[in-house]
Amino acid sequence: MNRAVVELTILGSILCACWFVFWLSKKRATKPDGGYRSRREFDVDLETLKRTVVHWTTTTNHREIGILYILFGTFAALWGGTDAMMMRTELLTPNADIWSTETYNALFTAHGITMLFFFVTPVFFGIANYFVPLLIDADDMAFPRLNAIGFWLLPPSLFLARGGLPAQVVGQFLNLFNIHGDLFQFFWTLREPELGWTLYTPLSIQSPNPQVNFLILGLHLSGIATTLGAINFIVTIAYERGKNVGWENLDIFVWNILTTSGLILFAFPLLGSALIMLLLDRNFGTTFFISEGGDPILWQHLFWFFGHPEVYIIFLPAAGLMSFILPKFAGRKLFGFTFVVYSTLAIGILSFGVWAHHMFTTGIDPRIRASFMAVSIAIAVPSAIKVFNWITTIWSGNVRLTAPMVLCISSIGTFVVGGVTGIFLATIPVDILYHGTYYVVGHFHFIVMGIIPFMMIAASYYWYPILTGRLYDRQLALFQSILLVFGSVLTFGALILMGLLTLPRRLAFYPPEFASFQRIATVGAFLIGLSVLLWLYNMLWSFWSGTPVQTADVWGLKRTQQFTREWQWFERRLEEKYGIEPTEPETTRPSSTTVPGEGSPTVLRTVEPLLSTIPRVALAAGTGGLVGTTLMSGVLFTATILGVFDLGSFSELAELVGMQGVAVGYLLFLAGGMTTWALLFAVFAEYLPGRPRIITGLAYATIISVGFALAFYTGQTDLQLLAYVVFVLIAHWFYGFGLAVTFEYLISRWQVKG
Repeated sequence: MNRAVVELTILGSILCACWFVFWLSKKRATKPDGGYRSRREFDVDLETLKRTVVHWTTTTNHREIGILYILFGTFAALWGGTDAMMMRTELLTPNADIWSTETYNALFTAHGITMLFFFVTPVFFGIANYFVPLLIDADDMAFPRLNAIGFWLLPPSLFLARGGLPAQVVGQFLNLFNIHGDLFQFFWTLREPELGWTLYTPLSIQSPNPQVNFLILGLHLSGIATTLGAINFIVTIAYERGKNVGWENLDIFVWNILTTSGLILFAFPLLGSALIMLLLDRNFGTTFFISEGGDPILWQHLFWFFGHPEVYIIFLPAAGLMSFILPKFAGRKLFGFTFVVYSTLAIGILSFGVWAHHMFTTGIDPRIRASFMAVSIAIAVPSAIKVFNWITTIWSGNVRLTAPMVLCISSIGTFVVGGVTGIFLATIPVDILYHGTYYVVGHFHFIVMGIIPFMMIAASYYWYPILTGRLYDRQLALFQSILLVFGSVLTFGALILMGLLTLPRRLAFYPPEFASFQRIATVGAFLIGLSVLLWLYNMLWSFWSGTPVQTADVWGLKRTQQFTREWQWFERRLEEKYGIEPTEPETTRPSSTTVPGEGSPTVLRTVEPLLSTIPRVALAAGTGGLVGTTLMSGVLFTATILGVFDLGSFSELAELVGMQGVAVGYLLFLAGGMTTWALLFAVFAEYLPGRPRIITGLAYATIISVGFALAFYTGQTDLQLLAYVVFVLIAHWFYGFGLAVTFEYLISRWQVKG
């Protein structure tokens, strides 16, 4: 298959689907009848379109530039995420059956560069652009035009960095029409680099692919854009604060943005210099990173002197969002605010002293390795301070399990796993053993995926009313959050296990004994992809069809006196634009209190009633699972008779427990249908989309059918493959029907309350 065509087709399909959802939502949105002022109007005609384009390309308003940053970063995330899904698809089989090894190398190179340079930092800059001026009571950023320039440098830098892919597609298109010649040679010459996102020398110097030059220029341009943004944030926070906002009452999120901006000022110019040196080596015969006259290891020193602070450049804003959002749903002020600020500053300083732990296997002096090992382990101390303060905030709080809170709590868990595995990796013997394995990939992704996108999505839910003036579908958001967490743990947990078994990373093929682990990781990755699509759907659909906000205190923050400045601004705006009067809660209590019993967690109060209902819920789910699995078996046996399903695939289940035979495998399948999947349905039924319960069951069965289709696939092709997919879906719908109907009947009969 042609990777370039497939990837752009997938990306284009996602964007078209987003536009369709957006259009459909607008079409079905409630029309104003003259009784109230419309919240949002948008006419589609040429003049309006022209006026809109001019407005958005020339705006210097910090909130609008923030939205542009977020949209750009979301697009980059979808592009980089598509790379990841294609990689994981290849890893379903031990051999390189779907993509060539060269294509696989290009995929993981593009995935790393896109996610780290064009997704994370732009999205955090977007959030900060929108909310930092509101949080410090400033009118705008200190340099509005510089702010706009910083953003508009990013699209060309992304195009330069990833231009090889569209160039390949254009080349394919020209081939279709038999168009050739020197004028168009450009499109057949460029291809996506296969170097790895670290661009290690001498490989990056020796590569004849001219796209590497464009990639270097694109990264350099993005570095300039990021540095401009960082300067703007520092000056804004230092000089544009309102008269009532001093350093002593600066918000925790603003502190994190300030520290991040400081890191950028020192890290990105160094990367820019190293990239220029690399460009000179490639094109003008200099020898900075060549053995004859220079040193290839010098590139690693320069790159990681930027690269490790870069990890904290993308982590600290996420930690700031965690420290900011968590207390709102814990009903309690952030525990140890001052220590969290100090730990942020300490991480910023220490992050420049750990770069060589990425180079323990390069043969550098053992004494230098020991010193870097000590600093790398020491940086765990300020990180742990944050974690303990977050946990303590929850412990003494009054927890509300909304979607943002679920993501906050889950982020703490995944960050702990990523952090602890990182401490082991910081020690020299362990690093030498696991350096080139999936252990590194799993550890890294538990950090970058386990807290950064989690907190981005949590922020999108938390501030969605301010951004759009509407409410999103909270039930769908809760389900999406849980699915995202489950998929992440499944994927990256499997990667860490493979790493512990010393499976090498960055290879398109692997020994067959790792196939089960790889498939589990791929199923988890697909769940992550599905959850991202659900998030997109919720954001787009609710933009037009969500319930309009009727009060600025959407989250009940006034009750605990945490109605912060951005919400106060939103309340004034609602009153000025729509005449919505401010509301006051019936009772309030301070977010920081020492009164015994006032802040005990709600989750603990609900344990006792849960204990009395769990056995009956489990029995109802198990019975429903038995009915559903029996119905499902009938469909599968029919498929077997028709030759589209292989009963022998059940024997692979038996092998998982060290036994053999189709009968044993089927019994295990039946047990799974009665326990694992049925109990998961019982737990998540309230959060799944669709009513009545039978619709919920069908939705649940549709989701889990993906895993079954992958696990029981036995090489069907063409129409046989299509029939296999159809029968798998029908079988699961029977399962969902039997499970949901039986479960609903039994819990109603036994009068079990959720």
